[in-house]
Amino acid sequence: MAEPVLLMEHVRKSMRRQEVIRDFNLRAEAGQVIALLGGNGAGKSTILRMIAGILHPDAGEIRVGGLRWKDNRLEYAGRIGYMPDDYRFPGGLTAMETMAFWAKLRGLPKSRAAEALAEAGLADTGKKPVASFSKGIRQRVLFAQALIARPPLVLLDEPTNGLDPYWMESFIRLVREAAERGQTVLFSTHQLEIAEAAADRIVFLRDGATMFDIGAGRSGHGAARTETLRELFARMYGIPLRR
Repeated sequence: MAEPVLLMEHVRKSMRRQEVIRDFNLRAEAGQVIALLGGNGAGKSTILRMIAGILHPDAGEIRVGGLRWKDNRLEYAGRIGYMPDDYRFPGGLTAMETMAFWAKLRGLPKSRAAEALAEAGLADTGKKPVASFSKGIRQRVLFAQALIARPPLVLLDEPTNGLDPYWMESFIRLVREAAERGQTVLFSTHQLEIAEAAADRIVFLRDGATMFDIGAGRSGHGAARTETLRELFARMYGIPLRR
């Protein structure tokens, strides 16, 4: 059997003497899109940061393509594209300069930086300073850098925060295109509709533990079982459903 793109086994993490991730397990194969869905404090960002190697688990094991972070940090990092939930861009750099810097780190030509900006709908922003952009545009720059090297595993932390409705649709399209290329995409969100539309599989998190792990019910690019997902989410958080 081929190695999964991502394997997390019995992962635990405590912060400030509080366990924030509890016995978390996840297996992701090539071409899958998985949404980590949950409210604030559910553990979504912590899981993504541990996979990216920014945080390290207290127990359990994380492998990307069979490789652990401690085996070869550079090779491990090269298998991942990571979009943080926020990032303070260096002052004065344009979008093109910023993307060219990330391309160089990945050993890619400057032409790939321009392509990545265009893919994110930012072809006309290359000469503008990133610090002047709105939250939504900065999110798209971060999204572009996560995809720039087309790595096997793409990690996106709350990627749709600040995006307008048009770019919500573009985000879904770009994620699905990445999956069609064989990339695995794992993204966090608290937006049920985005999880439903983009993901093949949804992991519902609460207090650092998996409550449900289900297929999104997608048929090709069709709609998921919206009402069922809403019912699960409502049951997790004790939210009354409107009828």
